[in-house]
Amino acid sequence: MARKLIYLINPISGIREKNSLKGTIESKTKIAKLSYEILPTLASGDYRFLEQKITEEKITDIVICGGDGSVNQVVHSLAHTKVNFGIIPMGSGNGLALAAGIPKAIDKALDIIFTGEPKEIDGFMVNNQFACMLCGLGLDALVAHEFALQPKRGLGTYASVTTKKFFTSKGYAFTINANKISFDAVASFISIANSNQFGNNFTIAPQALLADGLLDIVIVKNVAKPFLLFNVFKQILAGRLKKVENSLNSPVIYFQTDEISIKNTDDAPMHIDGEPKESVKSLKVKVLPKYFKLLQLA
Repeated sequence: MARKLIYLINPISGIREKNSLKGTIESKTKIAKLSYEILPTLASGDYRFLEQKITEEKITDIVICGGDGSVNQVVHSLAHTKVNFGIIPMGSGNGLALAAGIPKAIDKALDIIFTGEPKEIDGFMVNNQFACMLCGLGLDALVAHEFALQPKRGLGTYASVTTKKFFTSKGYAFTINANKISFDAVASFISIANSNQFGNNFTIAPQALLADGLLDIVIVKNVAKPFLLFNVFKQILAGRLKKVENSLNSPVIYFQTDEISIKNTDDAPMHIDGEPKESVKSLKVKVLPKYFKLLQLA
């Protein structure tokens, strides 16, 4: 079947030039001799209106030109149509694209769109909200909320906000249930990850794989900031997975599970795929194995 592509371009994600993106897409897709259409992403994040178009016009691929938040919205709306998804990373973090080996360079990302292989990867649900790569509670969510308010985006702004929040953040009380174990923890942050990183090549869950049917849980306890900076993050990067019961006394608890329940006692802030979300008292998180197909290196 002949391939037909829809490119969705987020007009505000990241800081890169969108006119250059559109021109490159048009020229390279014509050279590849593929049928295509370019549409804008929607602030509402609801793309179900494309279902009929996908069916009637036999659309095979949806390419998201944006960041992790845009990827989340498009995939959640259209995964059931069984189209292949592609990513041209245009966000501030691009965690999923980096985990999948998709380069930031537009022409190289397009090469993967044209010649790559669709591979099934996992997603997960946080209560009734979809996540394609990461959910965070605590410090990283605090950063996400503050970053969303900034007039200027980009890595520099993100680094500045992160530094500020790192030194002023507090610990939050949680009760965690996973792998038939229940325990309490006062943590700086909790990451529930399908991807191995936050974005910008910052590793958070070194052993995470996109299609293993498991979530990587990283719980960083609230310890003195110098210790957190120099020792805890060293442990995270080392990526030592353990059984839950064998890591409870460690400043970093790192394990895998296919589902987890978290009681958010202190109303820690939350983000999903880098997008700020309203804090909730109770989270039930469950993996969605092989939920959608992402174009990656063959």
